Amino acid sequence: MIRNIFLHSLLLMGLAATTQAQEIQRPQPKFWFGASGAGNINLYTGTTQTLKSGLKAPAAFHDGMGFGPYGSFLFEYRPDPVWGLMLNLGYDNRGGDFDQVKSPCNCPEDLNTTLSYLTVEPSLRIAPFSSGFYIFLGGAYSYNINKSFTYTFVRDPTNPFNTSQGEFSDIYKNVFSVQAGAGYDIPLASKTSRTQVSLSPFVSYHPYFGQEPRSVESWSVSTVRVGIALKFGRAAKDIPAFVAEDLVPVAPLAVTEDVQFSISAPLTVPVKREIKETFPLRNYVFFDEGSSEIPSRYVKLNKNQARAFKEGQFQEPAPKDLNGRSQRQLSVYYNVLNILGERMIENPDAHVTLIGSSAGMGPEIGKEYAESVKLYLVDVYGIKASRITTEGRDQPIIPSEQPGGTTDLVLLRDGDRRVDIVSTNPELLGPLQILAVQVDPLESRIIFKIGSGSNEPLKSWTLAVKDEAGVVQNFGPFTKPQESISGNDILGGRANGTYQVVMVGQTKDGNMIKKESTLNLVRDVAPKEAGLRFSILFDFDKSKTVSTYETFLTETVAPLVPDYGTVIIHGHTDIIGDEAYNVRLSEKRANDARGILEYSLSKAGKKGIKYEVYGFGADLKNAPFENKFPEERFYNRTVIIDIVPGA
Repeated sequence: MIRNIFLHSLLLMGLAATTQAQEIQRPQPKFWFGASGAGNINLYTGTTQTLKSGLKAPAAFHDGMGFGPYGSFLFEYRPDPVWGLMLNLGYDNRGGDFDQVKSPCNCPEDLNTTLSYLTVEPSLRIAPFSSGFYIFLGGAYSYNINKSFTYTFVRDPTNPFNTSQGEFSDIYKNVFSVQAGAGYDIPLASKTSRTQVSLSPFVSYHPYFGQEPRSVESWSVSTVRVGIALKFGRAAKDIPAFVAEDLVPVAPLAVTEDVQFSISAPLTVPVKREIKETFPLRNYVFFDEGSSEIPSRYVKLNKNQARAFKEGQFQEPAPKDLNGRSQRQLSVYYNVLNILGERMIENPDAHVTLIGSSAGMGPEIGKEYAESVKLYLVDVYGIKASRITTEGRDQPIIPSEQPGGTTDLVLLRDGDRRVDIVSTNPELLGPLQILAVQVDPLESRIIFKIGSGSNEPLKSWTLAVKDEAGVVQNFGPFTKPQESISGNDILGGRANGTYQVVMVGQTKDGNMIKKESTLNLVRDVAPKEAGLRFSILFDFDKSKTVSTYETFLTETVAPLVPDYGTVIIHGHTDIIGDEAYNVRLSEKRANDARGILEYSLSKAGKKGIKYEVYGFGADLKNAPFENKFPEERFYNRTVIIDIVPGA
């Protein structure tokens, strides 16, 4: 129960973190001070019977529970938006009541305690999203200041209670343990104030190991702490003063001429665009570990529903496609078996081979996966069993896990536990044509780039965007050389605006640089001619396979690019692997695709074509899909090509 309370609290805080905008940046003090108050939920386990010298309960106490107050003075050091250090000096009450027990005479016994400590709790603080949400973990030193108990033994219900009060013997004066938790900083001060104030609800878990109060017997205490902290910090004068003084130049700033700052913005910022998408159908069905049943996230129909199923139902436009993550596209994939069943009915001479792979659990398990898919097609769609061949393998033909690999093995094996659908008939596994309405499309985003002629890239950089009325929006800090921000977000409720943009960056040796530019934005709400979208999918850690799509790019995509159109090519990866490596991999995939298209369009005599090429790596803000399931990660290994007609 106590673990469930802790885990549910963590989940709520994590959801709160992911629903907050991550781009707005406040002044960030390095040093924070404050105080916290909380309630301890204490859970007792183990055995306690000898209370003190000369007093031993007839029956042993084992379990119990109680509530106690906690208060602390706190200190935080945050040299970086992601990591920092925390220190709490506090009062910690671990009091509670043991569950009533019965002595051999069937007499009830009660025991409670006001056990309490002075504590010192140092922790490592990590803010994984560079936002208000943070997790912490560390140690705890506790000095006992109260070890009193009250023991009640009712020998005869007709007589008054026999109550003993005293102090536990054999109590450790010093206790060393561990703790972990999470919190969320809610800012209370103005965005431009040097003095920042945060109200921070938090939850922490203090496990039983290391929490044995006594040197005898086996009584231990587990605690979930739920509370709130009030924190105060004052930012340094250099970077935050630039925000507070509303873009007045800050001295001293070491202006480094070999660092370039550029902005790429569209002539108009579209609010939405209809997209005609050629959506590739991944020929994989992934299985959950320990089960040969087709997972419930795949759409499985009964016979009557199968007779009415038509893949054309997916061509209807969706109301919106927010943030680039389209449940609409994923719902198409989750109907892969129904699409395959319908196409096999329409192509009665077509055969398929189902190759089941178990990710190292043995070919017989892979065979079971393949037989599950076959059974569905035969029973629900009436496909003749002779048209479906099944095989079992230990690893798929193109595995994600490589020999000798030691990292991300769970995620890699999730991708290798699957059934590959293989057929020589191109009609069975061809892409689908679907329509979607994309809100805030990629061509509405403003691209900010930091280019350096030196060998020392910026450690971090921030942006301040000021409109004609003097209102300042702050974005960052960023660590990548390229970032994109929605033009619609910058405009807010305005139809147009002229903005002064100031970039302040810090080199690795601590020097500060500043660059300025201007930005003009005009929102365009008029209906747009539909754009086209194509996707190229890649196997794990592969970029060279773009060459296998050369015919597709040359013969299918290139002829659809109009004169004076824009080709937006964005490469992506899944979350497996090093962040910097994934960015380079996505850039290589995108640039290889551009090279093929650019040669083909030039050869065809197309005029006025503009190219925009981005490598987003595993960037969660721009990823086409989430990364929870293997199919999402496989679809994120992609290059997406958007063809936008000229104005």
